[in-house]
Order: sequence, then C-alpha cells, then structure tokens
Amino acid sequence: MNKQASRLRARRSRAFRVRNRIRASGTRPRLSVFRSTKHISVQIIDDQTQRTLCSATSVGKKAGVKGGGNVQGAKVVGKKIAEIALGKGIKEVAFDRGPYKYHGRVKALADAAREAGLKF
Repeated sequence: MNKQASRLRARRSRAFRVRNRIRASGTRPRLSVFRSTKHISVQIIDDQTQRTLCSATSVGKKAGVKGGGNVQGAKVVGKKIAEIALGKGIKEVAFDRGPYKYHGRVKALADAAREAGLKF
C-alpha cells in the first residue's frame, strides 16, 4: 500500500472512531465540523431523526467572514453556530471533529462556540 492510501485509511478510521464514540452516547445532538483549505463549515445534527438542526459556514456573502481558511474565520463561524443553536434552544452538543485533529482552526471554532454559550 502506498503512502497516500495509508493516510486516507488512517483518516477514515479516525473519523469513524470519533463518530462512533459520540453516537454511542446518543443523548445530545452532534456538532460536526468540515474544514477545507479555504473555508470551514459546521452543522448540528440529530442522529436519532437524521436531520440537520442548524448550520453555519464561512462561504458566501451572508457569512460575513472575509477569510474562512484561517483561525479568525473559524472563530466567527463558531460564534455564529452558537448563537443560532441557542436561538433554537440547543444548549448542549457533542463535538465531532471528524478526521481533523483538535488543533488550529478546529480548536478555535470549538473555543469560540464555548465562549458564546454552547456546552460540549
């Protein structure tokens, strides 16, 4: 197996491991993060009904983020998702970082959401 395939396999297994632990508890909705090179997106998902409850992204003019591919953009998106969630009555979530390490933009998003009042 070449190096790229082994990295992809490790990435997938890390994502499944994180999600399975979160779904095993099943009491809170899941805050799922997607990070690309230019943008960051987050959504709160109820796994029991398999529906997206709310979402926020750094893409588009409505987002109000100048650069979504940096830590400052992630902080803005984190605050935005917390405001939307609290407005819908969601106070506690399980943080699903997916295949991404809890570092940099992912950590900044989580910290900003916590500061805005969302509990993990």
